[in-house]
Amino acid sequence: MTTSTASAAPRTYEVRTYGCQMNVHDSERLSGLLEEAGYAKAQDGRQADVVVFNTCAVRENADNKLYGNLGHLAPVKAAHPGMQIAVGGCLAQKDRATITAKAPWVDVVFGTHNIGSLPALLERARVQEEAQVEILESLEVFPSTLPTKRESAYAAWVSISVGCNNTCTFCIVPSLRGKEKDRRPGDILAEIRALVAEGVTEVTLLGQNVNAYGVEFGDRQAFSKLLRACGDIEGLERVRFTSPHPAEFTDDVIEAMAETPNVMPSLHMPLQSGSDRVLRAMRRSYRSTKFLGIIDRVRAAIPDAAITTDIIVGFPGETEEDFAETLRVVRESRFSSAFTFQYSPRPGTPAADLPDQIDPAVVKDRYGRLVDLVNEIAWEENKAQVGRTVELMVAEGEGRKDAETHRLSGRAPDNRLVHFNADFSQVDAEGVRPGDMVTVEITYAAPHHLVADGPVRSVRRTRSGDAWESRTAAPKPATVGLGIPSVGVPAPLPDVPACG
Repeated sequence: MTTSTASAAPRTYEVRTYGCQMNVHDSERLSGLLEEAGYAKAQDGRQADVVVFNTCAVRENADNKLYGNLGHLAPVKAAHPGMQIAVGGCLAQKDRATITAKAPWVDVVFGTHNIGSLPALLERARVQEEAQVEILESLEVFPSTLPTKRESAYAAWVSISVGCNNTCTFCIVPSLRGKEKDRRPGDILAEIRALVAEGVTEVTLLGQNVNAYGVEFGDRQAFSKLLRACGDIEGLERVRFTSPHPAEFTDDVIEAMAETPNVMPSLHMPLQSGSDRVLRAMRRSYRSTKFLGIIDRVRAAIPDAAITTDIIVGFPGETEEDFAETLRVVRESRFSSAFTFQYSPRPGTPAADLPDQIDPAVVKDRYGRLVDLVNEIAWEENKAQVGRTVELMVAEGEGRKDAETHRLSGRAPDNRLVHFNADFSQVDAEGVRPGDMVTVEITYAAPHHLVADGPVRSVRRTRSGDAWESRTAAPKPATVGLGIPSVGVPAPLPDVPACG
């Protein structure tokens, strides 16, 4: 290496993420890989030398969004010699060479199974001066062994499995992510202990079908055992998981949730439809009675549990009677929030070829009625929280209006978002930080958040707050460990829709 090369500023990167929490976590690995290869994260407002799109293929507008963004970058790249563009994720796995045909200025296309190849592909594209397309059909290295740069000091995604063995007719994920691959319990727990040692106090266990964990090594109670094992990790205060599948959600998991103090009283349980006929057409191997039975048993064991869901409106063949069944199940389930979607056909899925596709105007009308009901119930459930005293983990960047209202934000144990008054006059709260814990009384409820405008009752400074303060105190050279990150993730669900 020449002296001039050694002293040159590192090339910068930016990762743009679309889609589910699995993509969010994959983007942390992409950042870790690039930093280990010598790249530096681009400063805000500065054009990055490498722009990476980590794409989603679940929604109909995913293609349009990607190609629109690539189109905007074409003149930018032309004005910045040496700039590179890479496209990865589910849409890249699906479209492959189509991307470089539609956007020939893209330098690298890589799939969901070979994110670890990105630095080498970028270098090969630079040297050979031609696009590199590399898509593997199966997973060769479990992603958690890759370098990871976490975006938060206090909370972390921990992947326990990748892929899915279900065959839902609307979902393209299994064909892009492959069959389920499970990590060994010891590897998962070792990663969690390492995260806790670095200051993380909350983890979210992550999988395409998280409660099917153990199918690969033949232990049907592996997931409940994993939850209980998390309860034995000293310093780990909050454990969450996403996304389970109702067909495989068993009572031993409910018991583990209820009996393990650091497993939080929050559950994301995808419904998709309340109509048994539609569920059958979706190949969802449960029916509304089973779904409601799960909800009842969870609430009996964990009375304060907040339950969220996913719902699709306008699946092919859905009648007004089918939609009425969905509304019925929503009323009975009393969800604290729901991700609601208008069905859109995805090429490559069985549902895309089904007859009786629903008129978009009908879908839009049903969607509006569903959203109104979901919001009405969520608001009623939130109003029931008024007067309760809760302990919040102070969050970073949660409230869009916090600067205007002079409030801070945090997550309650049940994962509800709470904006609270930053008046610490009655407590010793010098330098309250993201990751610290505050106790407040809920004074106001809105459909999607709660407010605590009274004075903060207590503050508990934590190792997570120490980690956040250490990370932000002064610029330091980026450090990336091999699958053992130094900091965690953005706030846990329900901020990002699940893939289940």
